[in-house]
Amino acid sequence: MQLRKLARHNETYIFLVIIVIAFIIQARSGQFFTPNNIVDIASALIVPGLMAIGVFMVIISGGIDVSFPALASLSIYVTTKFFLDIGYEGGIFLPIIMVCAIGAVLGAINGFLIATFKLPPLIVTLGTASVFRGFMQGALSSRQLAVIPRGMSSFGTSALFIARNRVSGLSSRMPPSFLILAAVLIIAFFVLKYTMFGRGLYAIGGNETSARRAGFNVWLIKFLLYVGVGMAASLAGFIRVCMMTQCHPTNMLGMEMMVIAGVVLGGTAITGGAGSLLGCMLGTILIVMVQNSLILMGIPTFWQGFSVGMLIIIGTGVSAYQVMRMNDPARIIRAKTGRLADETE
Repeated sequence: MQLRKLARHNETYIFLVIIVIAFIIQARSGQFFTPNNIVDIASALIVPGLMAIGVFMVIISGGIDVSFPALASLSIYVTTKFFLDIGYEGGIFLPIIMVCAIGAVLGAINGFLIATFKLPPLIVTLGTASVFRGFMQGALSSRQLAVIPRGMSSFGTSALFIARNRVSGLSSRMPPSFLILAAVLIIAFFVLKYTMFGRGLYAIGGNETSARRAGFNVWLIKFLLYVGVGMAASLAGFIRVCMMTQCHPTNMLGMEMMVIAGVVLGGTAITGGAGSLLGCMLGTILIVMVQNSLILMGIPTFWQGFSVGMLIIIGTGVSAYQVMRMNDPARIIRAKTGRLADETE
């Protein structure tokens, strides 16, 4: 009975795919299960993982956001430049507050336009992505900042622990920002499972009209949703800059495809209303693992784009098949007949 329940969940198949790919890579390279490689994958997961949480919430609400890399780039560039200009020598507390505040304001622009005027989220976020990018490159004359404030640099280069490979002698550090990813995951899980806001996201994604009739404040939920996405994306951008110890204004542009691919691969219905946080993270882990492992096996980096593109096609195909299967009249009749039979017995 338990196996039958597990077989119904997309997360089970994603987990099995991860295990199979891990053993294939191990057989090819002999390096996958080494301590330093596991830490490298965990470290590479932090930034896309934070972004994926926000994107996941948007997709289950029936929306889409492709502006978050440009939003994060603008937020972190303004923050880094400001603290460099004033000669800031403190810790990361104030920069985090500032970058999240800017992200919230930029996200609120998306939320206001989508919730108030009922505009298509894809069109709005495509437009704001261009606006954010253009403002950063035009009005701010953005350029690469080879130096960042000392507190940010210290945070990015510190380590919770260091994992060493005794055979190769290579070592990798686990950044403390991994704890931020874990904390955001816990908060997101609590919000989705135990709050009216979380239930409202699923309800809106299933049927917005029904959600409104059920008493959910659709405008407020959508507005706060995009504010939250802006904060999560900006926090991810902050961590990326700290880990790189430099700020490149266009470094994160183009990440939207990788992040959305991971969310959809995890079983989140592209039409909204269905999906799990576990599946979202498993899908993102799969994307990160494939990207890192191509390098590990010595495969040219241009194949990364090909691999991610194939995963996007497969993920959206699976999602579309799941939606079609759920809406199949014959399946609905069989499910209702089965429930009636159980009640009769």
